[in-house]
Amino acid sequence: MPLIRVADEVWIAAALLHQRYPDREDFTVGEIVERAREERVTGLAEARPGVQSHAYLHCVANRPPNPGRYRMLVETARGRRRLFRPGDPCHPLRAGAKAVPEPREVPAPYRGLIDWYRRDYAGAGAGEGAADPILALRGAGQADGDPDAWLARLRRGAP
Repeated sequence: MPLIRVADEVWIAAALLHQRYPDREDFTVGEIVERAREERVTGLAEARPGVQSHAYLHCVANRPPNPGRYRMLVETARGRRRLFRPGDPCHPLRAGAKAVPEPREVPAPYRGLIDWYRRDYAGAGAGEGAADPILALRGAGQADGDPDAWLARLRRGAP
């Protein structure tokens, strides 16, 4: 099997955990590392040493880059991670960085995970900033013709 990027190996392990345990929001770094070891994506008997540091830091969107700037995971609590979704918090120096493996860069048996992620996990048509609550307000109050009057009513608690 060809060697793949450690970041992609971490993403595959996390995606497999999400698929196997769809009711769980997140996983420990140890669970992600163990899943990578069990899966043996690279064909090696053990997970590569970089898997743990990538799951802990290099792939984590809402942590400062050091030096990796991937955004494949999100830290939900100390030592816990889940796959990154568009709109998740992201350190400014990671903005626009790789969030999903390129299909041609992962072994064929895992390429379906990328389709699953885009279709089921990240949400169909989700784009950057789709979950941003400020951007979601765009156009609010325009139906009234006077956004200032709408905002004043909103502040008074009136519909």
